Amino acid sequence: MSAPVLVIGEALVDIVVPGPAGKPRNGNGKTKAIPGGFAANVAVGLARMGVPTELVARFGTDTYGDLLGAHLFGNGVQLAPGTIDPGFRTSTATATLDADGVATYKFDMTWDPPALSLRRGCPVIHTGSIATMLEPGATAIRAFLESVADQPVSVTFDPNARPAITPDPVVAWSAVQTIAALSDLVKLSDEDCAFFRPGVPLEDIAAELLTADRTQCVVITRGGEGAIGIGREVRVEVRAPSIEVVDTVGAGDSLMAALITGLLQRGLLGDRRLAGLTTEDLRDVVDYAVRAAAITCTRHGADPPSATELAAERGS
Repeated sequence: MSAPVLVIGEALVDIVVPGPAGKPRNGNGKTKAIPGGFAANVAVGLARMGVPTELVARFGTDTYGDLLGAHLFGNGVQLAPGTIDPGFRTSTATATLDADGVATYKFDMTWDPPALSLRRGCPVIHTGSIATMLEPGATAIRAFLESVADQPVSVTFDPNARPAITPDPVVAWSAVQTIAALSDLVKLSDEDCAFFRPGVPLEDIAAELLTADRTQCVVITRGGEGAIGIGREVRVEVRAPSIEVVDTVGAGDSLMAALITGLLQRGLLGDRRLAGLTTEDLRDVVDYAVRAAAITCTRHGADPPSATELAAERGS
């Protein structure tokens, strides 16, 4: 790989509030500040799996920003110029956990990314979540993806529905379709689908996204049920391993990082843009990704596994 994967989106601090009394889910029953954010989590997940990664985000030099910077640098994530901005107040997301460890979020953030550019040899651009919905950054990302549409780089996209940011599902789905049409791989959860397209079967949502000329594959996660992967000529269904869930914070981001890693390992990204994706490829990659998410769910906060941990789990 001649250049790092480029991840674009929010880096923020999760203020994790424990579950109901008697069922603390963050290790000690106390509210904690944990580095996170969709893009930061994916970038850390990729780096831990041995994938060179550059993050385009924006955070400050305040206490939360220092926490983020230490976390990203400590995990080997490269930061694009302008990501650390002394005049910027670092964004936060308050994650409240229920008795089952499932998080709901309330955001305090702005999104205005630094200038976007593509390094020669970059194999993948990944984006999604709030970054593709919240202005002015959403427009900047759309324009950037349009400008590199003819370049030999794959685009992966995880819309990661956030009703607190985009409460109108019709408007949000329209924005999703715009970015999805510029993407080779789209990953959603069943909860995303229920918000964006209530009552529509998952397979129909995948088929709708695959009508775009560029989109080659859609992966839809189903929590403890695992995930399905659907391409133009392939379909797989992968069960999730049985685990005891601590919390679900960052699980989808770990899964996304593992999807990208698995496809890179098979040489299916970059200028190939998933050409030649087989059923065996897709099943192996989705299985790898589901296992990464499961490991994340067994520990506190957005804590994606390393390649070594995944290899050990797969061999056990």
